[in-house]
Amino acid sequence: MGRSRRTLPEELLLLALDPATGTTAQPQSLDLGLAGAQLVELALAGRIAPDGDRIAVVVPRPTGDPTLDCALELLRRRGAPVRAVHWIGGPRLGLRQTYLSHLERCGMVAAVPGQMCGVLPTTRYQATNTAISREIRARLDSAIRTGVPPDPRTAALAALAHAVGLGKHLYPGNEGRSSRSRLRDLIRHDPMGGLVAHAVMDVQNGVATQPRRGAGSAGRQTGARAKSAAEPARGVPVQPHRGSMAGRAVVH
Repeated sequence: MGRSRRTLPEELLLLALDPATGTTAQPQSLDLGLAGAQLVELALAGRIAPDGDRIAVVVPRPTGDPTLDCALELLRRRGAPVRAVHWIGGPRLGLRQTYLSHLERCGMVAAVPGQMCGVLPTTRYQATNTAISREIRARLDSAIRTGVPPDPRTAALAALAHAVGLGKHLYPGNEGRSSRSRLRDLIRHDPMGGLVAHAVMDVQNGVATQPRRGAGSAGRQTGARAKSAAEPARGVPVQPHRGSMAGRAVVH
């Protein structure tokens, strides 16, 4: 699979994959990051564009990537621009497994069956071409160490890596503290990547489940009824809790 064919979700997943253990770092927040990476990839392809804190479809033409085109079609069906935080926090289960399976079909990872506690079947994924993972990592390292503004794709990858908590996986310990800080700072170099990364962090922090502004006065007038209206039906289900159920057969 050539460099030009790799998408941001694939790169983010390869970045999170531990070559020694075959598990992924930050598996629950990674699900959110992959959904966000799809948005950035669609933006880079000219299919969507930011509209304030919302995402608008500007060219509904398929990209040729089935997983991205599924996301594009779902966005198109919304009709109106959708808030990035609501999209990323939506209940799209199994996204991480979808991309792992895709990378396996492309020959970039190999599935290794095993057992947990000697009973539960599990699957680990080992990278088969570590040069690709090293190239992805090298782009981040270069952006961090040189201070040269990275290209939009690398800037978005850095923003997403920070948002899902990969900084401590890529640059661990006290010696990695300054690199983690610079990784966070790269978020400013790509507006779309920054928008999506902040949305990922908002979902993790529960911001997406808060009621919309303007509902407060109605809530004060109706008391308990307004409180119930501001609960999950008005918010977004937090995907990490659901995503953890989707990956039981995979060791992360």
